[in-house]
Amino acid sequence: MDRTFGLGEFVFLLKAVPWTILLSLGAMLGGGVLGLIISVARIAPLSPIRWLATGYIEVFQGTPVLMQLFIIYYGLAVLVGVQVDAWIAVLVAFTLYAGAFLGDIWRGCLQAVPRQQWEAAASLSMSYLKQLRYVIVPQAARIAIAPTVGFLVQLIKSTSIAAIIGFVELTRAGQLMASATFQPMIVYPIVAGMYFLICRPLTSLASIFERRSHAATGTKWYF
Repeated sequence: MDRTFGLGEFVFLLKAVPWTILLSLGAMLGGGVLGLIISVARIAPLSPIRWLATGYIEVFQGTPVLMQLFIIYYGLAVLVGVQVDAWIAVLVAFTLYAGAFLGDIWRGCLQAVPRQQWEAAASLSMSYLKQLRYVIVPQAARIAIAPTVGFLVQLIKSTSIAAIIGFVELTRAGQLMASATFQPMIVYPIVAGMYFLICRPLTSLASIFERRSHAATGTKWYF
């Protein structure tokens, strides 16, 4: 007997939504910590530190996150005989991925703070770290809000790649239901709609923050 898409199948998709959100937030949190370190390292006065940070960003931005996920999930099992749990693998992969992009985004925000602010802080005999903590980072944080929220939207959609190793998030749940019901043209539009409902509020939030940031700097918006 053919299985049709009904309430039970819809509930199954809904139960996968928290895993997509949890994975996105976990990667964003871990990537945020890593990104902050990378962004500061990118503007550090010591050249070797800048080179290491730049190399990290180039590696993780220059390779597909799918390949990074494969290396962590399958590569470790082959190379060192360690089988990583799917949840750990996707969390680590997306944390490293997020760290590279957030590090680059926040580096740009730090460098967007006028040089005079650095000079003013230095004139108060602040150390380099105190300049960052009390003067530069608070100003850069306001600039960083909009692109950071925008990246979070991209990260949520990118978590669909986790389905490739069998991790049951929203996309994988959709694949399972499409295979069970043979109704992909019903299942996948519903999955797409769920992604839209997750991401749309964040997209609107990013636009609001961007408008406020431009208003604070005196930039006019035209619609």
